[in-house]
Amino acid sequence: MNLNTPLIQPDRKPDLTAAIMRRLIQLLVFILIQAAILFLASGRLDWAMAWVYLGVYAGLIVVNAIVLLPRDPELIAERGQIQRNVKSWDKVFSVFYVLSSLGLLVVAGLDNRWGWSPQMNLTAQLSGLALYVLGFALVSWAMASNRFFSTVVRIQTDRGHTVATGGPYRFVRHPGYVGMIVSALGTTILLGSLWAFIPTGLLIGLVVARTALEDKTLQAELGGYKEYAGRVRYRLLPGVW
Repeated sequence: MNLNTPLIQPDRKPDLTAAIMRRLIQLLVFILIQAAILFLASGRLDWAMAWVYLGVYAGLIVVNAIVLLPRDPELIAERGQIQRNVKSWDKVFSVFYVLSSLGLLVVAGLDNRWGWSPQMNLTAQLSGLALYVLGFALVSWAMASNRFFSTVVRIQTDRGHTVATGGPYRFVRHPGYVGMIVSALGTTILLGSLWAFIPTGLLIGLVVARTALEDKTLQAELGGYKEYAGRVRYRLLPGVW
């Protein structure tokens, strides 16, 4: 096989099964990486909230797959592909986003080991769990409402990219990013680490910056998006921005 051959040929559909399996494997590996970080950083396996976080995350992925796979398997396949035509700035963003996401877990684990933060009460941590689930649900709703919900910023001309206007996109232009921010805050509270708000703050700053750049790209390159932006004025927070 020629290594320079594009993964998706313009005159043929991608192998959906292979792409979907690739995406599921990516998510499984990510769960294992998160587990390794949490338990190695904390130096213990009996950290209840770490297990709650991992278990809920895995469960939500299963629910997400059950809902989305029958509805739009090509969406899952798209998220499992090696992407082309990704914006150069988004490649940089992706690296720092992953580092800040994992950094949150590292700091929370070390905090749990060394007791840097005061003990957070159970009610607060369960509130964090509720926020985490709420944020994940919003991301899932955005995915179900936008069949072009990609892991990278690119105009998907190969898939007939159009503007998503239904579901949460009726209220803000980037509801998936709102969900990501809410989930990150919820994770930090669930794991009971005040110090983890530092990488969480960095993560939120990156999401806001990506929102601005992606929105600018869509207005310049995606047909119909300017008109949509004229109707739905706010990017992330209604009445604010």
